Amino acid sequence: MSDHFDDLERRAPQARERALLEALPAHIEHARRRAPAYGALLEGIDAGAVTTREALAALPLTRKSDLADRQANDPPFGGFAATATAELSRVFASPGPIFEPEAAREDYWRTARALFAAGLRRGELVHNTFSYHFTPAGMMLESGARALGCPVFAAGVGQSELQVEAIARLRPSFYVGTPSFLDIILDKAVELGADVSSLARGLVSGEALPPSLREHLASRGVAVRQCYATADLGLIAYESEAMEGMIVDEAVLLEIVRPGTGDPVAPGEVGEVIVTVLNRDYPLIRFATGDMSAVMEGTSPCGRTNVRIKGWMGRADQTTKVRGMFVHPSQVAAVLERHPEALKGRLVVDSRDNRDIMTLHCEVAGSPPEALAEAMAGSVREVCKLRAEIVFAAPGSLANDGKVIDDVRTYE
Repeated sequence: MSDHFDDLERRAPQARERALLEALPAHIEHARRRAPAYGALLEGIDAGAVTTREALAALPLTRKSDLADRQANDPPFGGFAATATAELSRVFASPGPIFEPEAAREDYWRTARALFAAGLRRGELVHNTFSYHFTPAGMMLESGARALGCPVFAAGVGQSELQVEAIARLRPSFYVGTPSFLDIILDKAVELGADVSSLARGLVSGEALPPSLREHLASRGVAVRQCYATADLGLIAYESEAMEGMIVDEAVLLEIVRPGTGDPVAPGEVGEVIVTVLNRDYPLIRFATGDMSAVMEGTSPCGRTNVRIKGWMGRADQTTKVRGMFVHPSQVAAVLERHPEALKGRLVVDSRDNRDIMTLHCEVAGSPPEALAEAMAGSVREVCKLRAEIVFAAPGSLANDGKVIDDVRTYE
């Protein structure tokens, strides 16, 4: 039994980076020519010059809100799809609504790699409890399983008694769905006195998998791994048997940026996950997931050499309301940009005597200039239309959790 899905997983990191960056200019030019939205967003960009991480980081971000806004005015895909609707295999909808295309090719969402890493092998029956209704989740995992040569029982969500009955009779070995629903199924099997012991492994996603739940499921006989995927991008990263971080998919260029900006953070620093996926049908470039994570050092002990991330570490949209005014991470970034002496900043929102207060904590090397605090407070007033205290701290003293705005108010 092979330990890896293909030889790409064992490439030298430098070879992988070179291959991805060499493919990038043609991908960007294809998006500009075939996807009208990118024709407008990347107007004037020399695609042939985008051959480095630095050049990629200079391109604009695309957010889910951009998809929703453009789709409302230019259905069905807002000009982001590069393949005509008539040539697609399926169309799905996620909350928003945001419509997603699926092209007629094998393993369109690239989930076979994650399923293989979780232990699925040819001929095994998969019990798939992700939704087949509106959203692509069910088909995302089914297409990967079929690419591995595995039959799939399309269970869908809910109806735990019927789920148990199907497992007891069909005897699948592999579960796909959320970890919490797997726990519900196992509880229902105990209640009904049904034998679902055929389930031995699974790939879970769609929600957090705390160590306690993973251990609990293992104690009940099901070893699960998790993957990170979205309806827009397909597979982003996945776990292997090493269970040391999540390994980035081979077709993904991943960046971690400071929330509220498109600027890459230092290695190991927490920030927002940005993905460029080499999908010619839906060529999303610098797509902002809204999820927080960080790159890990080194490579996985399992032998896969791609970059690893720490998994989901919260949401990047830390927008909050202070004294009736919304404050956004991008505004904090704008203040810091005016004052290069501030290496890093964190706006803490608290309440004192039933009054909201803001404190901007800034890392500054050495002794800050006397007038810096007053100047930064003025910048906060201009950008946010609110007052803030300025507190200086030593470099490296602010928490590495990706928070640009930390709302610590309590409402008791």
